[in-house]
Amino acid sequence: MTAVRTPILWTDRDTALLGSSSAPWSATGVSIDTRTIAPGDLFIALSGPNFDGLDFAAQAVEAGAAAIMAVAAKADGLGMDIPVLAVNDTISGLQDLARLARARTSARIIGVTGSVGKTGTKDALRLALSAQGRTYATEGNLNNHWGLPLSLARLPIDAEFGVFEMGMSAPGEISPLSVMARPHAAIITTVAEVHAEFFDSLEQIADAKAEIFDGLDANGAAILFRDHSLFDRLKDHARRQGVQRIIDFGEGEETKARLVSCDLAETASTVEAKIVGQRVRYAISAPGRHLVINSLAVLAAVDAIGADVHAAAAALGDIRALKGRGQRQEISWQDGAFVMIDESYNASPVSMEAAIGLLATTTPARDGRRIAVMGDMLELGARSDELHARLVQTLTGGGIDLVFAAGTHMAALWDQLPATMRGGHAATATELVPLVMAAVGDGDVAMVKGSLGSRMAVIVDALEALDGGVVSKVVNGE
Repeated sequence: MTAVRTPILWTDRDTALLGSSSAPWSATGVSIDTRTIAPGDLFIALSGPNFDGLDFAAQAVEAGAAAIMAVAAKADGLGMDIPVLAVNDTISGLQDLARLARARTSARIIGVTGSVGKTGTKDALRLALSAQGRTYATEGNLNNHWGLPLSLARLPIDAEFGVFEMGMSAPGEISPLSVMARPHAAIITTVAEVHAEFFDSLEQIADAKAEIFDGLDANGAAILFRDHSLFDRLKDHARRQGVQRIIDFGEGEETKARLVSCDLAETASTVEAKIVGQRVRYAISAPGRHLVINSLAVLAAVDAIGADVHAAAAALGDIRALKGRGQRQEISWQDGAFVMIDESYNASPVSMEAAIGLLATTTPARDGRRIAVMGDMLELGARSDELHARLVQTLTGGGIDLVFAAGTHMAALWDQLPATMRGGHAATATELVPLVMAAVGDGDVAMVKGSLGSRMAVIVDALEALDGGVVSKVVNGE
């Protein structure tokens, strides 16, 4: 069998403008982490206040790195038999590499931001476009000041489409990312109270998200959620940046990417929409109205860059919810079976409400209950307790039977819950584990959600560990 050769991504000749190379080299990838580096990668030795990437140079060499990008002042002292690309500063070197990647590509580029839904929308775009041409998209959520340039630097030379996620936690962070990526279409999924401790108002969050227009191509399209109260504010930002093409998505009769109808089932949705004059029918193989709405933005972006909307819509039938982002799992053990919905990756007020809404539409089996297991939503600032307590309306209105809460801010919600809904509260997710394990039973549906820093994944892991068990649950060692 003939071995498949990985295409060359970068060489010392390509990067001559960045710095001097000690020897010729060619790389098939780019890495900043020796824990995930692949043979043939260019290893960029980033440095920070508490670490120096060159401390891991030996591991990079052992893993098969093709070359190392290092600060020139330290490059001579490496003493290793590996080509070195010497630069003045490695983070600047990474950014310059990203700019080179963007300059040489002919791919159509889509940028995605938003308070919630950006990773799912990015992944849906990857799926929708991959059937039409070679598509590269941000891996995971590499969307910050080093994640975005790393993603751009990995863009294959022959890519036809590129999808890049852009995140922020403070004003001024998205603008340089957008200017670097120079998208042909820019999506803002929505604006919500996420990272609110760094902003004085929702309007300020909208202004920060609108920075994605700073790098938008002169003939590019801004894709905005029409049904949001700050739609006009976002549109005005786009206009001030000279954006002529604004494509709105939502449910209004005059909306360019409009939801005509949808059937929301427990594990999937069927959708009819009108996308810039084209009527399409399609399925989404994951549940949730928020996914339906964001699919309109996906198809609007596909149309904006000149790709096939119908082919993209058909591809959305292969969407699968990811671990930590809505993945469903049936857990079976000696005492019966229950369904777990894993939303443990992150949380904000709007995404928490969406997850509770999804739980509310799920029908338990037999005599099962709907159980919400919730951890603190972080970075909400002075209104944190208020925003947590406000979730009681969504929970009671959604017919949720039992609530378990972890964290100091969730205590504000706990205090508002009716006594019949109180399953248990603990200071941490780890302390909540035995309470949840003792309560979950045959036929239940349990949804686990919280900010990443709340570490709700420990509860997910504990419930997963029951799967396939031949003994009853063990709680508190008994």
